[in-house]
Amino acid sequence: MDQELLEKMVKEVMASLAGNNSVNNEVSPKNTNRVNRQDYPLSIKRADLVKSATGKKLEDITIENVMSGKIGAEDCRIAPETLEMQAQIAESVGRHAFARNLRRAAELIAVPDTRVLEIYNALRPYRSTKAELLAIADELANKYNAKVNAQLVKEAAELYEKRDRLRKD
Repeated sequence: MDQELLEKMVKEVMASLAGNNSVNNEVSPKNTNRVNRQDYPLSIKRADLVKSATGKKLEDITIENVMSGKIGAEDCRIAPETLEMQAQIAESVGRHAFARNLRRAAELIAVPDTRVLEIYNALRPYRSTKAELLAIADELANKYNAKVNAQLVKEAAELYEKRDRLRKD
């Protein structure tokens, strides 16, 4: 792989792990568990808090570590805790809907990518029965502890039933 391309990819991964646009130059105290707009971008102002889903620190994600195999694709996935911090920052600037979306995304990190795609397809109109959608909601809530996403699937099942968008067997 071209070194320049690899460097660009690593920078993009690092940015996606912790954000890279500035909002404010102030830094909040390091001893707090909550973050706000002064902590944005996390990759610069609170890099000490940013970890990948496998626990790798942001500073560990380097071109050298990727090239040597110390960092793999799984190490470049965002952690639920990082999404929660991003949600806190969004709330601190009044972007509550975006914060809710980030928290839903944090719940889905535990769900394998292939299963997320299967659920996405099952949620398309006329693809599933109400029982199948409710089973997905149950799976999300109980197997993956994705309670908010489970509630959304339940709501979809009710709405699809009301609008006659369920698959008929």
